[in-house]
Amino acid sequence: MLLIADEQISMIEKYLYRGEMFALYDNDIKGICVVTQEQSGVYEIKNIVIVPKYQRKGYGQNLISFIADYYKNSGSQLYVGTGDSPMILQFYEKCGFAKSHIVKNFFVDYYDHPMYENGQQLVDMIYLKKHL
Repeated sequence: MLLIADEQISMIEKYLYRGEMFALYDNDIKGICVVTQEQSGVYEIKNIVIVPKYQRKGYGQNLISFIADYYKNSGSQLYVGTGDSPMILQFYEKCGFAKSHIVKNFFVDYYDHPMYENGQQLVDMIYLKKHL
């Protein structure tokens, strides 16, 4: 399932073994999420995916809300990085994230093939931050 949100196995392997995986289950698996601790009190959602047939039904927002609640006693900030896709950025902003910083050429420099979202090639990684 992680390959739905991040289609390069070598990138997933960089965070999977040092992160915590969460599954949203409601009579069926709805989604999964991997969160890493980047430094003391700072966590990052490295991968979040909702099963396609359950997208746009609130499961993504519920999973992020659970993650934020889960880490609020041990952390102060939750980050997520994504491509420059207006629909995805709007989703994270609706979940309480605000733009933080940009890593230029991330998808060009770290992926072995061009990455696309809604027909647009992804170049820069846009980081968003939520205070816990």
